[in-house]
Amino acid sequence: MSKGADFLSAYDRVRLARAKGRPTAKSYIHQIFSGFIQLHGDRRFGDDPAVIGGVAVLKHMPVTVIGIERGTDTKSKLAHHFGSPNPEGYRKALRLMKQAEKFKRPVICFVDTAGAYCGIGAEERGQGQAIAENIMEMMGLRTQIISIFIGEGGSGGALALAAADQVWMLENAIYSVISPEGCASILWKDAKQVEAAAENLKLTAEDLLALGVADRIFQEPVPGEKGRREEGLDFEYLCDSIREALWESLSVSRKLDMQTLLELRYERFRRFGKRP
Repeated sequence: MSKGADFLSAYDRVRLARAKGRPTAKSYIHQIFSGFIQLHGDRRFGDDPAVIGGVAVLKHMPVTVIGIERGTDTKSKLAHHFGSPNPEGYRKALRLMKQAEKFKRPVICFVDTAGAYCGIGAEERGQGQAIAENIMEMMGLRTQIISIFIGEGGSGGALALAAADQVWMLENAIYSVISPEGCASILWKDAKQVEAAAENLKLTAEDLLALGVADRIFQEPVPGEKGRREEGLDFEYLCDSIREALWESLSVSRKLDMQTLLELRYERFRRFGKRP
């Protein structure tokens, strides 16, 4: 837990997850892995720039890396659809996962999206089916999967890359079935209730770790927060921590037979919502 973290409300976390200048999936991919080769297209419709993915190397282990990319400035955000994938983005992700399964490469996903793209074209091309198919296929994918939430995790748009063996979160990332603003407008018909909605949604990393939805939390640097540099918590340090955690976790899971891995993945989801 970082200094001052106890004083942050759930909606403070939401603001930090959406903060301008927050590192995007590309930043993590290029900092953590080497030799990243980006692959394009879903082989059905086209290439969705909101989802980037390809083959990379974690230390000396070949892996498949997939990330939802928001963009960093106005031009790149427009180019990447503000990190809201179309169906072809999810289908591209699934194509790369099935390729990883064939060549026995672990899959690592970086999730950062307010939700799937909600345009007419996306619905016409089967947005709901694409998300559902990803979840179904990931539950039975015969290779290791780790999903890391680096910013927002909105609804099915995030879940489509998070049906994983483990879900990790940065301390100021969020993961929720709906945005606080959307929840407030539905339940209270009052935008002023957004902070109450954020608290009740249990969307913070700490809440989700307690519920068993998240498995690990990483401290992260926050611009302007005192003490961070003294603690060594800069972006490079964060990426080093994630790299070592990935290596350790994948090294252990590779020793499991595939049926055991699939059973553990299934049981992880079956435990959600159960009381002690």
